Amino acid sequence: MPTIYLIRHGKASPEAADYDELSPTGYEQARLLGAELKRRELNVGPVVSGSLRRQRQTAVTALAEAGIDVEPAVDERWNEYDHLHLLGRYPVETGSLQERLDASLTSWTGTDDTAEGSWTSFRTGVRSALGAVATSLGKGQTALVFTSAGVIGAACSTLLGTPTSGFIAMNRVVVNGSVSKLVHGRGGTQLLSFNDHAHLEHGGPELMTYR
Repeated sequence: MPTIYLIRHGKASPEAADYDELSPTGYEQARLLGAELKRRELNVGPVVSGSLRRQRQTAVTALAEAGIDVEPAVDERWNEYDHLHLLGRYPVETGSLQERLDASLTSWTGTDDTAEGSWTSFRTGVRSALGAVATSLGKGQTALVFTSAGVIGAACSTLLGTPTSGFIAMNRVVVNGSVSKLVHGRGGTQLLSFNDHAHLEHGGPELMTYR
């Protein structure tokens, strides 16, 4: 049965001048991810990445490690929401960064706005991008999609039919370099496994990151 791997990028660089760069930890996560993809001996079909630098750097590093000689197609619908914009638009003065982000996401997902940058627009784009990948799959192929936590949370919570609180909960726990596996068949696309990161665990706790 055709499958889709939704792969979160490696750890970015939140302390650096440019967040949208893989950190040394992020490169190691991407390398271990690539080794795991190689071990699975996949029949690789479409390979897609968002246009963000951290997503593309993860793709290049993992594919090279896996020995998969494919240039990923770039589709901006796989890009993450702008978390800095949301923190500024829905400011919360107290709490950890994660608590403030959760509060901002709760406000964002609670509006009926359909303009570009809205929750509705973001979720619609994710659904559309997922549908495009699913329909392009051949028999027995696995699509590799290099994306971000919010996109993975939106896709998986939609497939499970959860309320928006489910999206926020999933978004919170997606590990850098993890894989969420979807299957696609006559019954549509279904979530088979979420946030698999066993390939990172032997690298020590420093590889268990969420930014």
